[in-house]
Amino acid sequence: MSGGDVARAAVVGAGAWGTTFACLLAEAGTPTTLWARRTDLVREINAGRNERYVPGHHLPEGVSATSDLVRAVEGAGLVVVAVPSQSARGVLTPLRGEIADGALAVSLMKGVELGTRMRMSQVLADVLDLPAERVAVVSGPNLADEIAARQPTATVVAAIDEVVAARVAALCATSTFRPYTNTDVLGVELCGAVKNVIALAVGAAAGCGFGDNSMATIITRGLVEITRLGLALGARPETFPGLAGLGDLVATCSSPLSRNQTFGR
Repeated sequence: MSGGDVARAAVVGAGAWGTTFACLLAEAGTPTTLWARRTDLVREINAGRNERYVPGHHLPEGVSATSDLVRAVEGAGLVVVAVPSQSARGVLTPLRGEIADGALAVSLMKGVELGTRMRMSQVLADVLDLPAERVAVVSGPNLADEIAARQPTATVVAAIDEVVAARVAALCATSTFRPYTNTDVLGVELCGAVKNVIALAVGAAAGCGFGDNSMATIITRGLVEITRLGLALGARPETFPGLAGLGDLVATCSSPLSRNQTFGR
């Protein structure tokens, strides 16, 4: 499907990844409204910049911002959520019943909700009262600074319904951002959440003065553990050596742009 079948999109969260993804949607042809809490950030985005989170980049035409959450999603055919995973439920609760009929929800978040142990797609479906078939996730080696700089990047769009995954992929595909589709939502989300633990360990090893042998060992054995966990929970084995698994793990563990690796170090 082409990107033209959604008149407008909304992105809840104007941090680095949320802003960058809004730019991708706009560049692919879908006007996109960002929601930000702070009115000064809203003014800056509406002036074409987000220097705190995406410094040095001019935001494309088609990206706007508001601090009114309900207004941001009103009439949007695609609602993308890019807030910290443990804050998602609280942020999204006011939107229950406010999502347009037939609209799709997309999670850019990576994590598992403490207490409920829900994956982020499950949190979206629960809080927004949507069927699981209308929820997709985007995961993979998605370092926002590099994507904002239009460096070539591939990612995974996963949804239970293959048609939904293809639709979301078409909406965010650009000349430098290549989405692949997957129906193994469980596996893709597990990879995105658990790889952060491995990245912390890689950073800690580097902080102790260990070198590339140690990093390679932690990454490869970490991938084995992630795979075993995923298979035990019902994920598909081919997901783990792909972009959502190995790809995201390598980027998160090796890049100085990775918050988890940096924190571990």
